[in-house]
Amino acid sequence: MTGRTVVASGLLALVVGSASAVLLTSVMQLRADDRRALRSQEVLVAANHLERLVVDMETGQRGYLLTGREEFLQPWKAARSSFGDEARTLEQLVTDNPEQQARAQRIAAEGGSYLRDYSVPLIAQARRDPAAVRTLPEVEEGRRRVDAMRAEFDQFLATERRLAEARQQGSEAAANRAVFAASGGLACSVLFVVVFASYLHRVIVAPVRQVAAAAGRLAAGDLGSRLPERGAGEVGVLQRSFNAMAGSLEQGRDALAASRARVVAAGDQARRRIERDLHDGTQQRLVSLILALRAAEAAVPPGSTELREQLSRAVDGLSDALDELRELSRGIHPAILSEGGLRPALKALARRSAIPVELTVDVPTRLPEQVEVAAYFVVSEALANAAKHAHASVVEVEARHADGRLRLSVRDDGTGGADPGRGSGLLGLADRVHALDGTLSVTSPVGAGTTLVVDLPVTGGEVTTAPRSWPG
Repeated sequence: MTGRTVVASGLLALVVGSASAVLLTSVMQLRADDRRALRSQEVLVAANHLERLVVDMETGQRGYLLTGREEFLQPWKAARSSFGDEARTLEQLVTDNPEQQARAQRIAAEGGSYLRDYSVPLIAQARRDPAAVRTLPEVEEGRRRVDAMRAEFDQFLATERRLAEARQQGSEAAANRAVFAASGGLACSVLFVVVFASYLHRVIVAPVRQVAAAAGRLAAGDLGSRLPERGAGEVGVLQRSFNAMAGSLEQGRDALAASRARVVAAGDQARRRIERDLHDGTQQRLVSLILALRAAEAAVPPGSTELREQLSRAVDGLSDALDELRELSRGIHPAILSEGGLRPALKALARRSAIPVELTVDVPTRLPEQVEVAAYFVVSEALANAAKHAHASVVEVEARHADGRLRLSVRDDGTGGADPGRGSGLLGLADRVHALDGTLSVTSPVGAGTTLVVDLPVTGGEVTTAPRSWPG
């Protein structure tokens, strides 16, 4: 990814640099053309001014020759005094154009010759003999010289105007190139940035967002979340690393779930074994002892009242012990659950409950043993909590089997405030339910009772309607 980013940045720099170079060159050429165009305007102004001086000299001279009045010589004198400076200025303005410089030099030479060789002597002669100059042939010579200078001026001005137009066109072309370079560079830069941004979004941003979304799902418990491993460079490494991490977590979760399920199954088997041993062993012995004591009590002679009372008290004590042992046996693993299934087991719990229970059971078939055991102990713990802590007046128990799941709810109208996280029996129930890949939720606002909802999957287990036999 670093190499691709460097290449793309280099291409962008090349596009921007090329456009900037073209733009800079066009701007420099535009400035040069503008200076030349401005120089052409100055040349035209200077040439027009110099031509005006020649016209002023010729006009003033003619007026003086015709009238003899000195005031007509004022334009001639002014033009004569500034002609040389203006001619040199014109020559300096066209030093970059040899052709125009040669014309300016000829105009300066012809103007100087006109003053020096013709106009000044003519005026001097007119002052000596005004009548004589009106018929002199030199007057025609003056017109010829002025016409020649005007023709030179016309060529000079026409050439300079063509140069000015060409320079103006060059300026416009340079301006157009600058605009084109700026527009093209901007368009190419924007296009390149858009393409590069799209590339970055497709190659980096979108995959990273997919990784972030998958990480969110992973954090929420969806350990089966995976990413397509199509990314390039570091993005592909990130995708593969994420999939490897998710796979490792999923394997760990599956192993943990299997381990928890084995622990729960082992606990249930131990409970059944203890309950069976108590039922077949200790309880039977106690029953035999009670029967033997009853027989001994019946055989006591009529006069042995004290002995009969002792035997009766022993029988009662053994009967109470047998009842307690049976209750303990039911708490360890109820035999009715193994023999009859969830419906009779829940009915037995409801009958033994210290508070009234409204029971609804819609479970038409036997469920997998681990599901029945989990549901039984959930209801048993909930009823015990409602009686001991909630001070409830009634408990509603509902169990339904549909769509391959057992949904169990226990609601009471007690004081509420139950918290599974405080180490109560609900925490152990939650572990049992989670070990079966189920869910357990507790809603217990203070003063509004407690609702416990369990959802257990029953698909994949062995479902039968026949009673289970005792394990051997």
